[in-house]
Amino acid sequence: MIQINRNHLGFLSTPTGPGETAVVPLDGDGLPAAGHLLTKPEVVAINAALATGRALLVRGEPGTGKSQLARAAAAVLGRGFVHQAVDARTDTHDLLWTFDAVERLGKAQVLRAEGGDVRDALDRRTFVQPGALWWALDATAARKQRQTGGPGHCTVAGPERAEVVALIDEIDKADPSVPNALLDALGHGGFNVHGLPRVSRREGTRPLVLVTTNNERALPDAFVRRCLVLPLAVPASAVPWLLARGMVQPNAPAEAVQRKVAERVATERNKTPRGRCGPGLAEFLDLLRALHEQRPADDAGQIALLDEIAPYFLNKHVREDR
Repeated sequence: MIQINRNHLGFLSTPTGPGETAVVPLDGDGLPAAGHLLTKPEVVAINAALATGRALLVRGEPGTGKSQLARAAAAVLGRGFVHQAVDARTDTHDLLWTFDAVERLGKAQVLRAEGGDVRDALDRRTFVQPGALWWALDATAARKQRQTGGPGHCTVAGPERAEVVALIDEIDKADPSVPNALLDALGHGGFNVHGLPRVSRREGTRPLVLVTTNNERALPDAFVRRCLVLPLAVPASAVPWLLARGMVQPNAPAEAVQRKVAERVATERNKTPRGRCGPGLAEFLDLLRALHEQRPADDAGQIALLDEIAPYFLNKHVREDR
């Protein structure tokens, strides 16, 4: 293992060997404690994104550590962490900014009932909330607007800094119009907000945006062209890969127990029906956590318990045995 830090230019120090990795403890940011094994390809891709100002599109099946990579980058860079999840209801400009019409209507009703002056209190600008890309380009302005406009759709964690790592999670769940709405922000480093000054990249900062996709839907070419792309995958020899990531977790079971769990996960991956996503890192880590919590410091008890609980974690798809 090696130590990866920020250098004087704001980039991560790059491992010299292809197999070199660094353990990044993830704690103290208000999110569940974990550990991330930061690899050389991940470091190189993050540095390239920082140098170019391009978003980093991280591709791969669920459970390969795509989302956690963004949190690890924030920890090593000493930045805040902003997370915005995407789903089928995500609207065109939600990742840039949102307008809370419901809150505005509710406030109007209260003020009218009290006989108050609604004009200044209902200024539309007060109900604009920053999205993940606003935080990435200018966290200081986003923080100020958030205090005015309410919590918004982003989760903000970690230290309060002028720079953040912004994670846009599972963008392939959205309609293609959503990534297309980001072209101006990703291509020119800014976008317009109704009634407010244009949001632009804060001078002297290096924005870092990580966008994840599970490859469930093709993304527009114009969007992909504005990103760098990092593929992550569980290798065919899954057991060593899983073990390396399990050993860096807090309160991890003994290596012998982890190996048993990794072998079960690898076996079930091979049985997964074609076209389905087999168990991966997420299921592996969930199993380790369940074993530790129920049988702490009891290797034999954990191995015995594994046989009982593994089906609930690993047998998630219907198989037809022929």
